[in-house]
Amino acid sequence: MGWLHTARFLTTAPQLHFLPELDVPEIAFVGRSNAGKSTCINILTQQKQLAFASKKPGRTQHINLFALGKQGQTDAVLTDLPGYGYAAVPKQDKIRWQQVMANYLVTRKNLQAIVLMCDPRHGMTELDEILLDVIRPRVQEGLKFLIILTKADKLTRSEQAKILSITKLQAGGGEVMLFSAPKRQGIEEVAQLLWKWAHPGDTTGAAPADTAPAT
Repeated sequence: MGWLHTARFLTTAPQLHFLPELDVPEIAFVGRSNAGKSTCINILTQQKQLAFASKKPGRTQHINLFALGKQGQTDAVLTDLPGYGYAAVPKQDKIRWQQVMANYLVTRKNLQAIVLMCDPRHGMTELDEILLDVIRPRVQEGLKFLIILTKADKLTRSEQAKILSITKLQAGGGEVMLFSAPKRQGIEEVAQLLWKWAHPGDTTGAAPADTAPAT
């Protein structure tokens, strides 16, 4: 987890052509506006304000890149994509961002993995299913993807087991993990998986452990 704690702001872009071309693995976080994406990023990186967590979903309207790597070296990039599906966002903005996101997911050359946030109380939505359809060809070519069931603490253990089983069927080969920021559930497991995906040639097996809570 110490590797994720090195996250630092790299750049922000309103459109794809403003993004820098990079040759390091990129891991993109996507999800509905109220699925807990920013909170998850902040917990994983142990930085309270890295990703903008607003009480008004849909506020983030840019693609934000964060560099990862120790001693100031960048060996991977974490991408925070704008949340989608929030009702208060004008329809034209929704359509525009869906197109931007689809283009990013289909064309970004160094994209190594996608992390999809899903509120388990609502399950996979139609927009989530559309996103999975968009990335399916790239998944078949080797793109990794993980579905994180956020806010797992709001479910009973039996409810957690049920939604985990259902989502694994819907994932079609992707990884699925339960996650809770207050209970610190799934944090280490997600961190280890992201390290593994960003360092496919690494033979040591894992990043250095660092599970100290944020101060």
